[in-house]
Amino acid sequence: MNEGGGPRGRNAMPIFRLRIALTLFAISLVLFASVRAATTKVDAAFVRAPLGPSVEVLEDPSGKMDFDAVRAASGFKPAPNMGTNFGFTRSAWWLRFTVANTGADERHALLRQDYPLIDYLDLWAPDGAGGWKHTATGDRTLFSTRQFAHRDFIFELILPPHSEQTFYVRGASDGPVDLDFTLYESHALIGALSREQLAYGVYYGGFLVLVLYNFFIFLIVRDRAFFYYLLYATSYGLYFAIHNGIAFEFLWPNDPAWGNQSLLVMLALSLVFGLQFTRTFLDTAGFAARLDKAAMGLQVLAGIGLFASFFAPYAVLILPLALLTVIVTVLIITMGTLGLVKGYQPARYFMIAWGLLLAGVMMYMLKVFGLLPHNVFTQNGFQVGSLLEMVLLSLALASRLRDLRLQSRTDTLTKVPNRRFFDEQVALEFERAKRNQGAVALLVVDIDHFKQFNDRYGHARGDEVLKLVADHLCHGVRRGDSVCRYGGEEFAVILPGASGSEAADVAENLRRTVESTISADAPVTISIGVASTREGAFEDVDAMFRAADSALYKAKDSGRNRVVRFAA
Repeated sequence: MNEGGGPRGRNAMPIFRLRIALTLFAISLVLFASVRAATTKVDAAFVRAPLGPSVEVLEDPSGKMDFDAVRAASGFKPAPNMGTNFGFTRSAWWLRFTVANTGADERHALLRQDYPLIDYLDLWAPDGAGGWKHTATGDRTLFSTRQFAHRDFIFELILPPHSEQTFYVRGASDGPVDLDFTLYESHALIGALSREQLAYGVYYGGFLVLVLYNFFIFLIVRDRAFFYYLLYATSYGLYFAIHNGIAFEFLWPNDPAWGNQSLLVMLALSLVFGLQFTRTFLDTAGFAARLDKAAMGLQVLAGIGLFASFFAPYAVLILPLALLTVIVTVLIITMGTLGLVKGYQPARYFMIAWGLLLAGVMMYMLKVFGLLPHNVFTQNGFQVGSLLEMVLLSLALASRLRDLRLQSRTDTLTKVPNRRFFDEQVALEFERAKRNQGAVALLVVDIDHFKQFNDRYGHARGDEVLKLVADHLCHGVRRGDSVCRYGGEEFAVILPGASGSEAADVAENLRRTVESTISADAPVTISIGVASTREGAFEDVDAMFRAADSALYKAKDSGRNRVVRFAA
């Protein structure tokens, strides 16, 4: 029995344990290899490669790790499934990726970071002599620190033949840390940038056209809504120029401090003017006083943010202003919904416009907070939505202009066209009849003894009679005829194409209808004078009106409640 329990048996257990440990170690190596980021390969067919699958990330909460410490660090992990958009964070983030040139020739690839609002962006690349080349840039540094004069960050990577090189990137920002890198073959990047420049030209050109168009409309109509729209569109357009990095490239490349502050200034101004435009356009003080006061309160908050942007740190203000943007957009949608419910027709375009913008803003904000990945939709969706919003708001303003024009030509009591509309329309029909050798007739209608009626029954009852007479006139004329309130108790009816006899028949039907349908306890009748170009050679429209008016006075002198035609 001692043969199995001798020294050989006692050594079997440690050997077994050693084998288990080696097996687990081998498994761990396999697992580590399986989760390690893949290498980006550059071969003869290479055109473009997003680096998301190839990136490993390391968070530096203190923001103080140097390059040597990062190279020695063991905390690198594959990039999250959501990508390398880390949202608002105090940490600095390090990225590590490997690029392999599988060809026999040296290759020059271009690395692009397409989110231009990173404060500090550093790249370490092998220098070919065993050392490292460090490039430091960002939108907190002068624009000249960039390798390429472009709104985005572009770096040149030199790849020796048959080589595999590792690169390190550090990103830190007071705003969102959104690191989205793509590796391009140089000609492919030039093509992509050309298409983007065309898209931005269309975008900002459309903005400029809308601003100029509405500026000239404002000069004509002097409506305050157009003025606030201009301020909103201008500030919002400048905000996007800053957001895209275009303003930093072309307007203030040597002033990165203002480049960052200007983003807060234009965002705050956009909120102030956007709310003011909404309040004026919808006239919310008249039907939603509480929401109007809430909008004024948000304007005050945006104004405080504007004032604070000149001395408070960017990091302190950007998050509150981002949240305020969401709140303002939701409030504007609510106000527009109420305007639509109240029957204000231009609110239809308004609602669609702000709905599109809200969808884009929410998508972008979810990206900013790291809840959605960085892609072409989350990065540019709300910019596309903003242009569509501006177009639709212009349509809403045009609809408002039509409404204002209609209101200026509508009698507020009877809701029929007023004297202003009559003067325009009768002149138009007169000239048309003269040009086409046709005819037009005119009825001048007066409510009999209306002053005595008002004195006896009161002005409120008199107003009801005016509305009833207007309603009977509208329902008693032919299709295409125009009933207008000329003034006081007088109405005028334009009858295109009617002869004197046809107009007199219409007038008689109107007289009978009014006499027979208005309340018996307070009888109301009308007298009507008729004139037509078919029977009278009138020099102008004023002569025709005088003819119809003289016929009306003959009807009054003959006892009222009758129709009299003008006789030349």
